[in-house]
Amino acid sequence: MARPPTKTKTKTIKTVGIAGTGLIGAGWAARLLFRGFDVIAYDVSPSAEAKLKAQIKTAWPSLEALLGKPKKKGKLRFTTDLKEMASKADFIHEAAPEREDLKIRLFRDIDAIAAPHVIIASSSSGFLPSNLQSKCKHPDRVIIGHPFNPVYLLPLVETVPGAKTSAQVMDRAGEYFESIGMHVLRLKKEIMGYICDRLQEALWREALHILNKDIGTTGDIDDSIVYSAGMRWAFMGSFLTYHLAGGPGGMRDFIKQFDPTLELDWTDLKFPKWNETLEKRLVEGCEAQAGGRSVAAIEAKRNAVLVDMMKVFRKHKIGSGLVLEREKTARKAGKNKRK
Repeated sequence: MARPPTKTKTKTIKTVGIAGTGLIGAGWAARLLFRGFDVIAYDVSPSAEAKLKAQIKTAWPSLEALLGKPKKKGKLRFTTDLKEMASKADFIHEAAPEREDLKIRLFRDIDAIAAPHVIIASSSSGFLPSNLQSKCKHPDRVIIGHPFNPVYLLPLVETVPGAKTSAQVMDRAGEYFESIGMHVLRLKKEIMGYICDRLQEALWREALHILNKDIGTTGDIDDSIVYSAGMRWAFMGSFLTYHLAGGPGGMRDFIKQFDPTLELDWTDLKFPKWNETLEKRLVEGCEAQAGGRSVAAIEAKRNAVLVDMMKVFRKHKIGSGLVLEREKTARKAGKNKRK
């Protein structure tokens, strides 16, 4: 039984356009097709179609493992004609290479074609939406909708408004993202890098300093996360973790025990000066960790682990398991409505 569409104040979302079919664009396509949305994927290169279909094929087993067989699969169309995609889409994901000048031009061109009510969401991992909407005649419908790889499994999407983005567009975008199984993290205002990538980059910089000082290998540094903090981060995050570390008094007592204003002399938040030795340690360390496994093999293992984790979190009603529970309940009841 097909899902009845959910009405919005503007138009039902049945067909979603994707501009750029790399890793992120293909991830959006897989997530959408599995949930019955039709997808028009645009890319400047005709050869991108085969790669797109291969990535969707890779994603499909993990989606079925997480949600079961889809009731209705959406239809995929590929085009090298931007007008064909932008004129027929009810919602558009921009997933072009991470070059601000390219994205600004692309938003300008899409905005000139797409109907005024169609939301255009950039998958950018750091640019300000105010810049991306700067050449648009309808800047109010431009937002950031930043997902995380693999897009077809991880549920978080950071939505970020630009200076001219309307609150109604943010509301409508949030409803749409929830309808495709996402957890919406709506930022109050724009900032470069948004939230999660700023946190990830801080950890990445510190890790590079440790590697540069030859304290441990890439495997050692990853293990320090995998076997400890990473297990907590998967469902608690930093603030709640430290709240518990304060004992019965929570964060109030934590602050008394560990002065948060201390300027610790052992932290290095700037990137270390790049050098051949650091690059060699980084590349060879990661290759040693891979142990001869291909990227595809590691991706398959990652996906299997993520599926199992989300199912466990669903059992305990916590974290990404809540998003999975919401979608599974709706699908079972036949109320997983398509907008």
